[in-house]
Amino acid sequence: MAEGTQPKWEGKVIAKLIGSTPDQVWPLLEDFCSLNKYLPTIDTCHQVEGVYGQPGLIRYCASTITSSSGGTGEKAIKWCHEKLLAMDPIERCLTYEVVDNNMGFNSYLSTMKVLPIDGDDEHGCQIEWSFVCDPIGGFRFDDLLTYIDSSARSMVEKIGKALQSPDG
Repeated sequence: MAEGTQPKWEGKVIAKLIGSTPDQVWPLLEDFCSLNKYLPTIDTCHQVEGVYGQPGLIRYCASTITSSSGGTGEKAIKWCHEKLLAMDPIERCLTYEVVDNNMGFNSYLSTMKVLPIDGDDEHGCQIEWSFVCDPIGGFRFDDLLTYIDSSARSMVEKIGKALQSPDG
């Protein structure tokens, strides 16, 4: 390791979804440009370039953040471009990387998998979200891990509700 470089941050969270099978959940996660439907912190997510559902596709995701510093309530847009690197419908997993952003990521690679709980669809499924990234200025590793864990839990809650709705 070069002098002055920090080790990469690596983490994984698992969020369980009781009552839904991997085959029911995968189509919702597989739709790479619909993250805003299932992740409450994302205001918008849409295709920027590439072929829909194919490696090389780049999506734009953005959130509006309200600053609480100084009581001004100023709004700022936090955004990123994420590139789909791999999609495997048989294994129900996808891998993507952040290619541009204003959130402090120098490198971020993530894999999301939909797996049966305890190897048995009968009990439901779980989303496994793993990542490797360079340390982010102004953040601690635990802050990022807590954010991703919270995001995964919110995601399975919204996916569960979508699957229970008549439209879902």
